[in-house]
Amino acid sequence: MKQQNPHYGLVRSTDELGQLARDHRKSRKLTLETVSGLGNLSPRFLSEFERGKETAEIGKVLKALRTLGLEVIIQPRSGANPPPLSLEQGPIND
Repeated sequence: MKQQNPHYGLVRSTDELGQLARDHRKSRKLTLETVSGLGNLSPRFLSEFERGKETAEIGKVLKALRTLGLEVIIQPRSGANPPPLSLEQGPIND
C-alpha cells in the first residue's frame, strides 16, 4: 500500500480530519496500538476517528490529535464576514 503524505490545512468534514490524522500517523511510522498506548485511547476509538465517525467524542479527538503532535486552530472563514447568528436563522447546513 502506497503511503500518503499528509495534506495539512483546511478541514471541512470528519472524514477529512480522520484521513489527515491517519496520514500523519503513518508518515511518522506509528501504529494504532502505539498511539493508543501513548494517548491512553483505545485502538477501536482511533480507528473509528480515522474513518471519519461523526459522533466521535470531541475530547478524545483533541487528545488523539495532541498525541500525534497536531493542533486545532480556529479562525474566521477567509473572505467571509457573516452577520452574527440568531436563533431565528435556523441551523447551518454546510
